[in-house]
Parts: sequence; C-alpha cells; structure tokens
Amino acid sequence: MRKLRLSLVAVVGALSFALPFLAHGAGYTPPQGALAPTPLKAGSQFSGKLTYKPGAKIKVAYMPPTTNPYYTAIGEGVKARAAELGAEVVVIAPTDQMDIAAQMKMLQDVPSQGVHAIVLSTHDENAAGPLVKRLTDQEGIAVVIVNSDIAAFPSPVSAVVGYNQRKTTHALGEYIAKKRNGKAVVGVLEGGPGYHSTERCGGFLDAFKKYPDMKVVASLPTAWNEETGNKATLDMLQAHPDINLIVAANDYEAIGAAAAVKSLNRKNIEIYGNDGDTTAIEQIYAGEWTGTSNTTPFVMGKVTMQVVKDVLDGKFPGGYVETPATITTKENALQFLKHPENLFPKPSKAY
Repeated sequence: MRKLRLSLVAVVGALSFALPFLAHGAGYTPPQGALAPTPLKAGSQFSGKLTYKPGAKIKVAYMPPTTNPYYTAIGEGVKARAAELGAEVVVIAPTDQMDIAAQMKMLQDVPSQGVHAIVLSTHDENAAGPLVKRLTDQEGIAVVIVNSDIAAFPSPVSAVVGYNQRKTTHALGEYIAKKRNGKAVVGVLEGGPGYHSTERCGGFLDAFKKYPDMKVVASLPTAWNEETGNKATLDMLQAHPDINLIVAANDYEAIGAAAAVKSLNRKNIEIYGNDGDTTAIEQIYAGEWTGTSNTTPFVMGKVTMQVVKDVLDGKFPGGYVETPATITTKENALQFLKHPENLFPKPSKAY
C-alpha cells in the first residue's frame, strides 16, 4: 500500500509539472512542418499592446545578421509565405555577419520603415536586447526571433522560431561517435562568440563526453564563413596533424574545412557541419565531405511568417516553435536535392 501511495504521489507530481506544458497552446494549430509551441522562460514573453490592427495589410522587416545563402533561404521562405498571405516583406541586413554595430544601427532605424513586425536573427542578443525592448514597448512592433531556440532573450519577444540547436548537434554527435566506434581525434570549428556557437558546439561536445576515446584536441573560433573555416582548419592540422574528425558550427565553416583538407591531400578526415545549405548538401552527395544537420531554412522561413501572422492576429499563444532538422549524409542527401521547391538557392542541377 505504501508503494502504491508513493507511486500515486510520483504520478501526481509528474502531471503537475507537465500540465502547464500540455495546456500551453491548446487549440492552436502550429504551421505545417513545426511542433506545437512551448513556453518561453518567465519574463521572456512579450504580452504588451501592438500597433497592428487585425485585417490591415502586414508589413514585416526580415533582419538577419547577414545576407549569406543560408539566411537568404530563410528570407525566401518568409517572402513565399508572405506572398500567400498578401503581406509585404523588406530585408534589412549587414553584409558582414560579424558587423554587430551595423545590425544594431539598423534596429534603431527600422521603425521609420513603418513595419508591424520584425523577424530577427542576431549573433549578439545582449546588444540587441535594449533595442528590441524599445521596439516592442515604445513602438508596438512585434519581434519574432528566428533560427534560434533561445528561451530567454534578454528582452521579451512575441515568439521564437527555429531548430533546437544543442539537441540537433547532440544527435549528430551521437551519430558520429557510434559510426566511428567511439574513437576519434577531434577538431572543433566554432562560430563567432555568442549563444548560437555555444549551443551548437556544446551539443557536439556533450555527445562526445561519454566516449573517452573521442578526444577533442583543438577548438578555434571562426567568423561563420568559408575563409575563416579554411584558415582555422589549416592551423589546427598544422598543430595537430593526427586530427581525423572535424565538426563545425555551420556548413560554411565545413565547406572551408573541406577545401583545406583537400589542399593538404588528407584522405582520412571526416567533416561534419550544421545548417542544410544547398551547396553543402550537393558537396556531401558528391562525397566531398561527410555530413550535416539539415535545418531546412526555407521551411523555417515559411513557418516563421505564419507565426508572425498569428501573433499579429492575436491567435498565437506565445512561446518557442521548433522546426525540423535531419542528419544528412551521402546516403540520404538525394531526398532533399530532389525537392528543389524546399531549397534556396536551387541546386546547381536537376537530381
């Protein structure tokens, strides 16, 4: 009887913990391809008044940290869904994704564009926080964070949309470790400092921790691009020529790493990235490097624009909306390349 009472207590306790999450968003149908929203951390959900009047034509500013193909793919998804909804989208972004000051200046100036909502991705949440607060509190503009899973943005936001970064790279790290029988000499290509790099690299490292022979011997920062990924790889391999596995925080770093490895005529190094960039998927299918997590950026953009519409219409319950990610190697890359309607830019040829 005592065991039964203890079991009932455990069940009741579990239900009391789960009920807020089960109740959150009840009755809300998430956009196709996404999971139901889960709550943000306390104090991170914006619930103030917006200036948008339901029924009016929506104008959205898409503000990524740069205009590289990955962020362009998200933007094309935003624009595709916006066109279906009769909404207008303007793209405002610096060319260099490490130019935080330029992006912050753009955030200061964006109210002059007359937008009702901002779809924002930034590599410096702390710098953006006070500006986002002014946009929401003083301007009544909805701010939706994209390509992230941050549950506690430094100021309250209307929604967060994107893949779960640490979970995604952890799953890829587990796949890699098992494929290699738990043994490798590892080099890590980080992104620029910030939440994105910490979460993505952290997922790989968390996965490798339980395998004593997955030895991380080098970890170098990059500027999220091919050039710095190439240079960091050359530096790592010069200092640690025994490296036989490289994991990267994004696909551009991995593309740069693959070029570096090829220039050294090294045949025994596996390379994994993270993003699902079209060029990366084509290179993986061609056997130029090993694998990535395809985070379907075009689909992410479409989901995000629908969330924006639901926020402005007062239908969105708040929270984080998770979008899909799939471990992608030569074995399954073709299934994505055969569906160019979900890719941007389009593949270089028909598959």
